[in-house]
Amino acid sequence: MEDRDSVTYGARMNPPVGPIIDATPRPLPARVPLRGRHVVLEPLHPRHAADLWRTAQGHDASWTYLGYGPFASAEALSRHVGEFAATHDPMAWAVRPVVTGVVSGWLTLMDIQPRHAAIELGHIWFAPAMQRTRAATEAMFLPLRLAADDLGYRRLVWKCDALNAPSRRAAERLGFVFEGIHRAHLVVKGRRRDTAWFSILAEDWPACRDAILAWLDPANFAADGTALRGLASLRTAP
Repeated sequence: MEDRDSVTYGARMNPPVGPIIDATPRPLPARVPLRGRHVVLEPLHPRHAADLWRTAQGHDASWTYLGYGPFASAEALSRHVGEFAATHDPMAWAVRPVVTGVVSGWLTLMDIQPRHAAIELGHIWFAPAMQRTRAATEAMFLPLRLAADDLGYRRLVWKCDALNAPSRRAAERLGFVFEGIHRAHLVVKGRRRDTAWFSILAEDWPACRDAILAWLDPANFAADGTALRGLASLRTAP
C-alpha cells in the first residue's frame, strides 16, 4: 500500500489541473440580422422603439425582473432603446415574429468573453403575446446557434433572478443546466437579487441544438398549433 506521505507529496508536486483545450480567442458577434422560419432578429435600432412601446402597453409586470422598465412614456423607452442599440456588449436584437411583422421584444448576447469562449444570452424581454410561441423559442435559439456553431463559444450562460420561475423554466426547457445560486448577487430596483446560474457547454450543445430544431420542425405541430412532443422528450430521444 502506498505511503500516505508519498501520496501527499505527489499531490503537492503534481496538483490536478483541467484538460488542455483550444484557447484561441473567439470572434465577437457581428451586428447583423439573424433569420429563422418564425422570427427575424434585427440589430436593435431607435426605429424599433415605436413598435416596442405599443406592444408593451398594459404589461408592466413583464418588466419585473429586468433592471429597467416599465417606461413612463414613449420618449423614455426611445431613449433607452437608443442607448441600448449603441453598445456592443450587450449586443441587442429586436425580435420581429414573421406571423405579425411587428417588433415584439428584444434580447442580447452579453458578458462576451472571447478569451474564455464564454457568452451569455440575456436581457430577454418578450411582449406577453409572443411568449410561449414558436417565434419566442426560435428567437432564443438563433443567438445561441450563432455563438456555439458559428463563433465556437464553449460556454453558453443564462442567469436570472432566482425568484423568476418562468425564466428558470425557460432555461431548463432549452437544455441549460442549473449550476447554483449566487446569494445577494445584485441590487435591482432597490431590492436584493439572488441570481440563478445555468449553462450549456460545448459537449451539451449538439443535443440541445438538435432537440430545438426537432421541436421547431413543422411536423412536430398539430393543425391547431399544439406541439406534439416537448423539448425535454426530444433531448432524451434515442
